[in-house]
Amino acid sequence: MNFGRILTAMVTPFNQQGEFCVESTKKLVRYLIENGSDALVVGGTTGESPTLSTEEKLVLFKTVVDEAGGQVPVIAGTGSNNTKASIELTKQAEEIGVNGIMLVAPYYNKPSQEGLYQHFKVIADATKLPVMLYNIPGRSAVTLSVETTLRLAEVPNIVSTKEASGDLDAIAEIIEHAPEGFSVYSGDDSLTLPILAIGGTGVVSVASHIVGGQMQQMVKNYLAGQVQAAAMQHRQLLPVMNTLFMAPNPTAVKAALELNGVQTGSVRLPLIPLTAEQKQELVRIIKPTMNFFVS
Repeated sequence: MNFGRILTAMVTPFNQQGEFCVESTKKLVRYLIENGSDALVVGGTTGESPTLSTEEKLVLFKTVVDEAGGQVPVIAGTGSNNTKASIELTKQAEEIGVNGIMLVAPYYNKPSQEGLYQHFKVIADATKLPVMLYNIPGRSAVTLSVETTLRLAEVPNIVSTKEASGDLDAIAEIIEHAPEGFSVYSGDDSLTLPILAIGGTGVVSVASHIVGGQMQQMVKNYLAGQVQAAAMQHRQLLPVMNTLFMAPNPTAVKAALELNGVQTGSVRLPLIPLTAEQKQELVRIIKPTMNFFVS
C-alpha cells in the first residue's frame, strides 16, 4: 500500500458547543487535499481520539471517506489499549471503507514485547486492511522495540510504521532489516528530512495542516537530489514545526488553522486553548508561512 510521502494527522473539527462538526470536517478534508496532503490519518492523537466516543469516530471516518472520494487514502486510528475493542472498531472502519488503519502501541497497561506483538498481530489478522503501527513511547509508556517491529513486519498486512520515538539509530535498523515494501514514516515533523535521509518514506505530519505545500516541495527537492535546497527548506520550516507544539497537541495547530480561515473549533478538555501570549507568538511565527484558505 502506497500511502504517499506527506500524510496529515488530521485534527477533528468541533463546533462552538464542542460537538463534532460534519460540515467543518468536509471543508478541512478539501483544504488538506488541495494543500499537500497525500493521505489523511483520522482519529489519532492529533484528532483528540481519547475524547471521541466510538460513535463519533465512526461518523468521522465516514465523513472523511465520503468527502475524500478516493482522491487520497484515509487511514483510521483504531488502536487502543483494549485489544478486543480495537478489533471491533477496526472491523467497523473497514465496513465504512477506510483504506488502512493505524494502531497505536497500547498505553497505560504497559504490556511486554510479546504482549505488544500478540496485540498487533491479532488485530491485523482480523482485517484485510493494510496496517500502520504507531510507536510513541512518550505517550504510551512502552516502546515498540526494533525486534518486535521487524517481527510484526512479517505479518502480511502490517505494511508500515509511524515512528515517534525520535531514535534515529533504531529507525535506521528497522529500515535496514524490514521486508521490501515496508514503509517507515516519521512521527515527528522536525525529523522528516533526517528520516528521509536514512531511507524512510515520509512523515505523518501535524505541520502539513499549515505548510503542507512547502513540505511537499522539500521532499521533492530531496528526492530529486537537490539536497542543499531541501536542507534549507527544512531549516526554514523548523520554527513553524516547533511552534505548533508550544502547547499539548492539537491546541496550537487548531489555533493556526483558525488564523488561516479554516474553522475547526477549540480543543476538548482536558486540553485547554492557547493563552493570549501563546497566540501572539503563534501569529508571529506562523503568519508569514501560511497559504490562505479559499472556501
